[in-house]
Amino acid sequence: MATVCLALVCLAALPAVAQGYHVIGKIEIGGEGGWDYLYVDAAARRLYVSHATRVVVVDIDSQKVVGEIPDTPGVHGIAVAATLGKGYTSNGRDGTVTVFDPKTLKASGTIKVGENPDCILYEASTKRVFAFNRRGHSASVIDAVAGTVVATIELEGNPEFAATDDKGSIWVNLDNKSEIVALDAAKATIKARWSIKEKCEGGTGLAFDRKNRRLFAVCGGSKTMGIVDADSGKVAASVPIGSGPDAAGFDPGTGLAFSSNGEGNLTVVQRDGPDQYSVAETVPTQRGARTMALDAKTHKVFLSAAEFEPAPAPTADQPRPRPKMVPNSFLILVVGR
Repeated sequence: MATVCLALVCLAALPAVAQGYHVIGKIEIGGEGGWDYLYVDAAARRLYVSHATRVVVVDIDSQKVVGEIPDTPGVHGIAVAATLGKGYTSNGRDGTVTVFDPKTLKASGTIKVGENPDCILYEASTKRVFAFNRRGHSASVIDAVAGTVVATIELEGNPEFAATDDKGSIWVNLDNKSEIVALDAAKATIKARWSIKEKCEGGTGLAFDRKNRRLFAVCGGSKTMGIVDADSGKVAASVPIGSGPDAAGFDPGTGLAFSSNGEGNLTVVQRDGPDQYSVAETVPTQRGARTMALDAKTHKVFLSAAEFEPAPAPTADQPRPRPKMVPNSFLILVVGR
């Protein structure tokens, strides 16, 4: 009996292993044009999907399109300040942020920001929205209550994904420098710059584990996920991922991190111990499915994807021509267990 009990204790001490993630559904969106970020409002059960000049809104539970936010030219990201009853989109083509009502999806106005705003997030403790201007190499800081830009932070690099602890700290990847920049949200200043190039070259997607204070940066140059101490900037560990990654995600309920890879798979990473991580599984998805968002309630992952025609032959003017998207093939893949 003692031997049996000891074996059970040992088994209980082992870390949970992720198994069985797979594509469990598809949400047809259709239409023309490209896409970028996805955003999940878990409390309101809505998925926001950027799509060229509009944001398509999906009911997560029914997996049906329930509306859209039009007139968002070159939209990249979406953020929601639920306590204020406001949502925001970053419109890269005209350098604006659209303010909308998350309940009605009606726009109430636009705010001029920097050049080509990409990632956007709401920081709850300061009630501020941060629009990260990719070509402008800056962050526009918006007072969410007043709806005005109150500061601009010069980043000296190309900002990509950002994350926040909603306690005054924000982190953003600079993909052209392989750096993570730590920001003070209240002071609208840079606290620190950390190079991650040695173990994570590039740096696009960024996710945050609040409990363990770890950032997950996905890097296409090295095909790795770097796990970074959010307070010291030390790259505590790294694990291999697929090629062509863009987004990263972290599920606090399962403790798993994710990298959506353009080669057509999703890397699932598990924590084995303090600053010890490993690949739990690699999930086949669809080629080009490299942007994602995660629903912490159901632990499902949503990825944007489409079908493409064969790439045209290279020319002197276009040595790497892009293939055309098959009309109306745009969809959202749903990955779960």
